[in-house]
Amino acid sequence: MAQRGLPQSKEALLKSYSARLKDDVKSLLENFEEIIKLAKGESDSQLSRMTQCEQDTYEMHVRSANIVRAGESLMKLVSDIKQYLILNDFPSVNDAITQNSKIFRQKQAEADQKLMVLRDDMAADLYDLEEEYYNSVYKCRIAD
Repeated sequence: MAQRGLPQSKEALLKSYSARLKDDVKSLLENFEEIIKLAKGESDSQLSRMTQCEQDTYEMHVRSANIVRAGESLMKLVSDIKQYLILNDFPSVNDAITQNSKIFRQKQAEADQKLMVLRDDMAADLYDLEEEYYNSVYKCRIAD
């Protein structure tokens, strides 16, 4: 990871995520395997059958709780990774800003062009109106 030039804090965070993932998956697998072994019921012990059943049941409950804890930890890890990506994914944020900027500049150019055409039309109409007014007979009558 250091080859990509990540800052040490990011690199440490990614290593931490990787370690959490490996630990949680390992916990899921080990506990599931132990539950399967307990379900076979092939343990030779000096305990009575009822005592052994109670012990196995208790161990299954503990191991299933460990599986649930590992699953919840994995869901928290996924949430943390999503949050990290949302907050630290600067290239995609920059791309979105650049794309929006291009769109808004294009709309600005279109509006400016329409305003220029409108200005030119109004100037031409105003010139025609001024010429008509100054050459008009009615102008002379009002002044008289």
